[in-house]
Amino acid sequence: MELPPRPKLFDFHGVSMTHYFTDNWENIQNFQARPDDILIATYPKAGTTWVSYILDLLYFGQTAPERQTSLPIYERVPFLESDFHILPPGTELADKLSTSPRLIKTHLPVQLVPKSFWEQNCRIVYVARNAKDNAVSYFHFDRMNKADPEPGDWNNFLQRFMDGKMVFGPWYDHVTGWWERKQTHSKLHYVFYEDMVEDTGRELDRLCSFLGLSPSAEEKERVRGGVQFDTMKKNSMANYSTVPIMDFKISPFMRKGKVGDWKNHFTVAQNEQFDEDYKKKMKNTTVQFRTVV
Repeated sequence: MELPPRPKLFDFHGVSMTHYFTDNWENIQNFQARPDDILIATYPKAGTTWVSYILDLLYFGQTAPERQTSLPIYERVPFLESDFHILPPGTELADKLSTSPRLIKTHLPVQLVPKSFWEQNCRIVYVARNAKDNAVSYFHFDRMNKADPEPGDWNNFLQRFMDGKMVFGPWYDHVTGWWERKQTHSKLHYVFYEDMVEDTGRELDRLCSFLGLSPSAEEKERVRGGVQFDTMKKNSMANYSTVPIMDFKISPFMRKGKVGDWKNHFTVAQNEQFDEDYKKKMKNTTVQFRTVV
């Protein structure tokens, strides 16, 4: 299919966006959440699909195993604000979900999330990834994802990342905004990507505790096996290989899934500049990240 040219960034309520995430804005803002909905929130390329898959397996792996082989993850866990015109808008996909609970994903910064999620006191799982690895992953994603602006070379991209000129705004505001909300919204579980890589089983236990689930040891092992990075990377229902806006010849949707890959990309000078800038931007928050595990 013939794809439209890559979109341009523009300012939307103080956040950089492209039209793919604002075309359906009225329906997004008016979206009616249900009390048992679970919202999976992340900055792009921070582990969204990983956590989506974990939750889908926890809730439906045994009761509806056919989902795993017949439905791509983006239909099981709709991307709320998306309107790529090759699929129905995310709000429509979410409204059509027959499952309970509904699993819904978003990359929106906390201040743009539809108010019904707060009014219904929904459970929210937020996944955060350290800025350096997140930037590297986002760079490779933008190279292959035709629905995002052209990334340019790594040096220019990194500068833009530091300036916050990214789809869904600055990483810094995103992770700190959701961290602050965690202090007042008791049903928000804040997960670090690095912790999940370090010990998936432990983080799975914490997630189950937050969700009030008590799967058997055997079931937990099955989930853990199903969400190993290499397993998911090969799974066409999880790896987005069925989406025509992504060019897997340039880079796969799931590339490495590791902590510390930034060391293969940052020069010494870039790293020093990034660290200095990071200290300034993160000085007023208590959230802390690890760049190695």
